[in-house]
Amino acid sequence: MKLNRRSLLKLSAATAAMTTVGLPSFAQDIDELVIAYNVNLPSWDPTVGLSAVNPTIQGFYQSVFDLYIPQNPDLSFGSGIITDYGWNDDGTGIWMDVRDGVTWHNGDPLTAEDVAWSLARVANPDTGSPIQFIWGKITNIAADGNRVTADMPEYEPTFFKWMSFLTGYVMPKKYYEEVGAEGFEAAPIGSGPYMVEKFERNAFVRLKANDNYWGGAPAFKTVTIKFVTDAASRVAEVESGNSHVTLEVPYEEFDRLKAKDGLAGKAEPISDIGMIFLNDIEVMTDPNVRMAAAHAIDKGTIIDRLLSGYGVPIDTLQTPDYPAYDASIKVPYDPDKAKELLAASGYGPDNPVKFKIQTTKGYKPKDFEMIQAIVGLWRRVGIEAEIEVYEIAKHFELRAADQLAPAAFYNWGNSVGDPTTSTGFAMFGPSPHSVWDGEDTFNAILPLWGERDEAKRIAGWKEVDRRIAENAEVIPLLQYVQPILHDARIDVVPHRSGALLPHLMTRA
Repeated sequence: MKLNRRSLLKLSAATAAMTTVGLPSFAQDIDELVIAYNVNLPSWDPTVGLSAVNPTIQGFYQSVFDLYIPQNPDLSFGSGIITDYGWNDDGTGIWMDVRDGVTWHNGDPLTAEDVAWSLARVANPDTGSPIQFIWGKITNIAADGNRVTADMPEYEPTFFKWMSFLTGYVMPKKYYEEVGAEGFEAAPIGSGPYMVEKFERNAFVRLKANDNYWGGAPAFKTVTIKFVTDAASRVAEVESGNSHVTLEVPYEEFDRLKAKDGLAGKAEPISDIGMIFLNDIEVMTDPNVRMAAAHAIDKGTIIDRLLSGYGVPIDTLQTPDYPAYDASIKVPYDPDKAKELLAASGYGPDNPVKFKIQTTKGYKPKDFEMIQAIVGLWRRVGIEAEIEVYEIAKHFELRAADQLAPAAFYNWGNSVGDPTTSTGFAMFGPSPHSVWDGEDTFNAILPLWGERDEAKRIAGWKEVDRRIAENAEVIPLLQYVQPILHDARIDVVPHRSGALLPHLMTRA
């Protein structure tokens, strides 16, 4: 498939019209895999800045860089750059063994020094890692042969899980020190299955296979990932044959297209959830308003009608896949109760409570439409919400500054499934990912961070979830099912994290 600049930057109406006359690209062999992705890539450093904690772009990073400890498609933990690891007997130190024989994209060997340097870099608060509060819990990081050791004065039960999660990437010490941050952004290198061949900001990235990859060379030698943020355009990209794979399309289009000759589709639950952050400002300081907003949402009907049934309703920030999931915690749809709660605070259909809700549009399937439906349900009980649409990058910026509106829709990624990385970071006031500053929630969460008894730790998080649900401090909506449309000549292996990984794609 030959790509010109026009097809990379936008899909013209003439191209979309090709669907009415056939799909000539389906008659050719696929030499260059083309993916229409739903987001831009703001930065190439996977360990610092707001981009590093955006779950949706981890597929880019995992294509070029290696996680310390990878997750398999079913989210089980695999063997990667770190082949073995553990704590010392009293939990005051950790050790890690580094894989031998791995090279960076420029041919330099990856060593334990790179691992030690990478960890020390993100542990340093001056570096700008958004997960420094985890990495900063180790000190005296040292490399000896293929082993890295470090002290852990404050026990962190999820430390090794974070090595499979956001910012958990190994960086090239020698190269980074030679070129600096700007040089690395201009010409990034990693040790992953693909190398960056060309990057045009806000347009596309072209990747070249790393034939020396320690995990085996990927099937496609060249992959072009186009940044197509509009859902309708992503549908047209695949239907026209201009792209071979896309994701996050409207489910009715997914059902329509997966049945077409030459196309196929997969839709499986992923670890992401849809939720509404509630910022404890303005009217959201009133628990009656919060609880009314929660009880007025008919999640099941929204999933059935807007998402064609592709979704799992949830009432806490845990999915059924997470270890702290508690099916007994329920926040039922009850519009009469919502009216009673609002009336207790002096509100109702004739005197509605008013606030703003922010949402993305096209970032996830039917995100804007879901919020429209929720606002309509709220209006029936006496809530008048104004919708503000923003880009996902703006959400991260506002959330980090604790400046979100009283309500804000977001999808929360938690591929490691630990309650600290769902309820913990979303609801603990000092976290840069939280906008809820309630003291009671802070005090309930605080002792769980370092709890060494795993059963007690999980039970504690379940109680925190119950308390949060009873006070409606956040509104969980659903566990997502991710739709992936693809050319029938390609076998796509979905990853439970939601990351779309080209090195898992092969010719059918």
